[in-house]
Amino acid sequence: MTSDPIGAPQDGVGDDSGGDSGNRSGSGSGSGVGDGTRAVRAGVPEARLHAAPLPGPVFASHFHLPGDPAGAEYSYGRDANPTWRALEQAIAELESPDVPASALVFASGMGAIAAVLTGLLRPGDTAVLPGDGYYLLGSVREHLETAGITVRTAPTGTDEVYGLLPGARLLWLETPSNPGLEVCDIRALAEAAHRHGALVAVDNTLATPLGQRPLELGADLSVASATKALNGHADLLLGYAAARDPRLLEPVAKWRKTFGAIAGPMEAWLAHRGLATLHLRLARQQRNALAVAHALRERPEVSGVRYPGLPDDPAHPVAARQMRFYGCVLGFTLPAGRPAAERFLGALRLVDEATSFGGVRSTAERRARWGGDDVPEGYIRMSVGVEDTDDLVGDVRRALDEAAGA
Repeated sequence: MTSDPIGAPQDGVGDDSGGDSGNRSGSGSGSGVGDGTRAVRAGVPEARLHAAPLPGPVFASHFHLPGDPAGAEYSYGRDANPTWRALEQAIAELESPDVPASALVFASGMGAIAAVLTGLLRPGDTAVLPGDGYYLLGSVREHLETAGITVRTAPTGTDEVYGLLPGARLLWLETPSNPGLEVCDIRALAEAAHRHGALVAVDNTLATPLGQRPLELGADLSVASATKALNGHADLLLGYAAARDPRLLEPVAKWRKTFGAIAGPMEAWLAHRGLATLHLRLARQQRNALAVAHALRERPEVSGVRYPGLPDDPAHPVAARQMRFYGCVLGFTLPAGRPAAERFLGALRLVDEATSFGGVRSTAERRARWGGDDVPEGYIRMSVGVEDTDDLVGDVRRALDEAAGA
């Protein structure tokens, strides 16, 4: 692999090659193979005669358990499930292919975030969170402060965060940020946080472990909503947390067991099945996102186009150092405001008006409608899918024409 991210913007097309604390990676798809091979093989068991290549979901609320339950691999459905375990193995291998790691899956991305933050923090601790992250972090902050935890915030990608680290127990990063698409230097911040004795967790939702590996960059935990690009088909809710030190996940696993934020076996199986095409989806989505971003920049009625893969995007220098794929999400503003944005969204034919992101079908929304993000009324967050590039660009241009002529 070259030093440039896969599908670097200078070529503009992408590269298609490309009960306990979870499972340990390093036993089937480690170093020496490409990301595509790793994604196809991650968490897949050794071949057995007449067996399915990926075992089907195990639906069970309990397991046969005679005698002493201590040390039992499977005992009760809230503790562990073979289908979760396979997905956890796969995620651990993707997040940390060269160093053994552990992973835990949850019922949703917010379940994973809550488990890490409330599992690792105690009254009297201090956490540093992004002030411009996912909008529900505001509700999480209120919960933490009610529990006696001090929360400090700083915008993503600014130096302000360094001054907030003394005395902190945990630094939470979100890069690229949602919805502003700001990027921060994970390695530099992790080194600074560790000097102050703080743990570092990174929300890796937008990048996925094929686009960015926080654990390789010095973070202690990588947390994500697998609902988004990791699954990529907009048909399930799922989250996960991964770490190289399994001891960090012990309180997180206890939180999952205690509060029951467990993944359904069908959801876990579907997500694992979808991993086999992750590298293909990311490459195609990046190519489409770059094409749409360039098309938007040509339009006089559009301003503030943001995509980390654009060479002159403010986030690009840092993103180019630490990301392999730049993701499928881009942002832009229609300065004419809410009416223009709603006309544009209503005129799209190949792009569904919906929230969330990362799916194979393109979606877009006026992000200010939720009221929790500091964005203009005409700000559009668009998640680019795997449609034909020319069709997608044509649909965006036509919708802009219709919106402008209304």
